[in-house]
Amino acid sequence: MAYSGGTGWGDRNPNAKLFALRCRFADRSGAAFKELSLVTQQVRATMGPVSKVRSKKEGDACEATVYVTGREAFETFLRSAEAIQGVAITGVTDELELHKQGALRMVSRVPIRTLGDLRMLYTPGVATACEEIEKDPAKGWELTGICDRIAIATNGTAVLGLGDIGVLPSLPVMEGKAAILAELVDVSGIPILIETKDVDTFVEAVVRIAASFGAIQLEDVAAPACFEIEEKLRARLDIPVFHDDQHGTATVVLAALINAIQQTGRKAQDCTAIVVGAGAAGTAVTKNLLGFGIGDVVVYDSVGPIYRGRAAGMNPYKEQLAQITNRNGYRGPLAEGFVGKDIFIGVSKPHMVSKDMIRSMAKDPIVFPLSNPIGEIDKEDAVEAGAAIVADGRDINNALAYPGIFRGALDAKAPDITSKMELVAAQTLSRLAPAGQLLPRILDRNVHRKVAQAVMAAAKS
Repeated sequence: MAYSGGTGWGDRNPNAKLFALRCRFADRSGAAFKELSLVTQQVRATMGPVSKVRSKKEGDACEATVYVTGREAFETFLRSAEAIQGVAITGVTDELELHKQGALRMVSRVPIRTLGDLRMLYTPGVATACEEIEKDPAKGWELTGICDRIAIATNGTAVLGLGDIGVLPSLPVMEGKAAILAELVDVSGIPILIETKDVDTFVEAVVRIAASFGAIQLEDVAAPACFEIEEKLRARLDIPVFHDDQHGTATVVLAALINAIQQTGRKAQDCTAIVVGAGAAGTAVTKNLLGFGIGDVVVYDSVGPIYRGRAAGMNPYKEQLAQITNRNGYRGPLAEGFVGKDIFIGVSKPHMVSKDMIRSMAKDPIVFPLSNPIGEIDKEDAVEAGAAIVADGRDINNALAYPGIFRGALDAKAPDITSKMELVAAQTLSRLAPAGQLLPRILDRNVHRKVAQAVMAAAKS
């Protein structure tokens, strides 16, 4: 039986408006709850966990949040739910409401209750800490927050599936990343918006503020500039620099692929893969596949397959890919590139892969259409075409990787995040996946802690 990833409310219509409705009802086992569940199914919504609540006025009751996709489905659900005797809608939230005043705020780690507290925290007491760091800069790690703080730096040129939308429109994404870091691994992420497309200007801006941070997370910077920016920052800084769109994505893809290969009875060295997309994610994914031992990978960009000697549309980073991929020098069109391949990974554009392409692959292929917000092929179509395992960008989410990787790197005081640390993170994630699944739950804090511990151990070794 074919396996495909989750089928939650965000999978079916990713561009539609999202709503969360808080519902109260008298009894989980009663008629009201059963009717509410039926309405939820009819509009293809998702109901969250049900919890008991107690009210002095109403006595015991149950509550649950129902997540609805799309304005029409929301209005249908609201009308139907309000008509059920014993059900009350106690709150409605949409994604814009959630982002009002931003996803972040700065809070003090030290309580200030008395004048003595203030004097110890600030003047005159703070002078002692300043003098200690002046004598020994290494003490800045223990006497300030840089041990738990990273910069999330972007120029807004490759934001999710939205493209080059600029720095201010990208800020909700950076705040979301920071909220994930804070919630899952207790790392403070500070969004840094850098208004430039010039590589050297971007690099210089980050270098000049780097002393405030224990690591740098590059986010939503378009290729090929992102490669050069990362290289230059790594050369100039003695703290980790990690481009999440490259290495976070590639780490989670590898974790899922390890389990997919095992579940389909394959061996890595016997597999061949086609990767569609040669930007930040595609380049890093390809390198991880080869590093893991996949037999051969053919990478396609908008021009066609990348091969040694190709002149059109090349840059130094695609030249590097040409040297390590496509060992047979294949030059044919995209449809022919699928023939006989065991693995397809898409990090390109929506709906560019057909059922016939999947049918032409090896028996029981592994299909990862990861383009966001809509994949290269719908999961249902891929399964109908014979894919044994299908997962898209909602099933394979880089938020499973970067929190633990950063936490582990900070805890180890690592000067860099290496390919070994990324591999260990991928192996840990694959090992923690429940039986029959590709990846563990993204909100399981224990998963992120174990990834951090593995990364820290790898860094120290």
